[in-house]
Amino acid sequence: MANKSVSCRPWTGSAVLFLQSLCPGVNLLSLYKDSKGKFIVFKVIKLTLSDSAGGLAGYEILKVHDADPFLGVEIKFLDVSTCQQFLESYSSGTVRQSLSQHGCRLLALPQEITVQTQLKASTHTLDLYLDQMELCLQQIHLSQPERLCDEEIEHLEQQLQSQAFNHAQQSLPHTQEESVPVNAFKFQNREFNVLLWFSNGVGRNWKFVGRALGKNCRALKGPAIDNLAYEYEREGLYEQAYQLMNRFMQAEGREAKLSRLVKALEDCKLMSLAENILEIHP
Repeated sequence: MANKSVSCRPWTGSAVLFLQSLCPGVNLLSLYKDSKGKFIVFKVIKLTLSDSAGGLAGYEILKVHDADPFLGVEIKFLDVSTCQQFLESYSSGTVRQSLSQHGCRLLALPQEITVQTQLKASTHTLDLYLDQMELCLQQIHLSQPERLCDEEIEHLEQQLQSQAFNHAQQSLPHTQEESVPVNAFKFQNREFNVLLWFSNGVGRNWKFVGRALGKNCRALKGPAIDNLAYEYEREGLYEQAYQLMNRFMQAEGREAKLSRLVKALEDCKLMSLAENILEIHP
């Protein structure tokens, strides 16, 4: 557990995650420099961080840079709990596993790739003392970010959101706007942000929310949640959460009201996420 003296005050810090594929023919640095490969590699990184930190909240990517032979990913952590969860995932090998799985799928490779990683805070190589959580957190906290988010990263983030938006439009049935209640998800224009905020922010708690929704949704009862987890395991937490809401929308139609999602979030003690969703969907 993080020390109270560290976690009780506003907390930020930064670290650089260095990545290198050890598989012949798969060079992450070269792929990122390629105009077509850049977005795919960025998506692999985003999905991996989402898996490792329990969602997309609490951190941001500031820059991805050339650290030949590595690809360097500069990460800013916005709270100590997210940073600790990431460190635990990194120490256990979950980060490498996620990189391998997402890389294999998105790069259309015949088998999972082997990825070498290194984690640094300033000049300190954190791999050397991952068993000392407090020390790692202190070094990351002392390594304050010296830059804002890179324009290239902002563009890639927008491209990723646009892809998710197009995916939702294609996968959900079209209905006339006037036939959708004000309190229902429309997945169009501003209302679509609900899906993005939920999928990005719920992290590992998506199963609990799914079971809460399943109390009044037949499509989410019984083994439905575990089946979704198994079916989209390789795609990661974002896709699992996305598919949960997709299943809820398709099954409930006009009755898939925002109030039901908010109630499920409140039942799962996810008040912050519920408040964020209400703010973007007045």
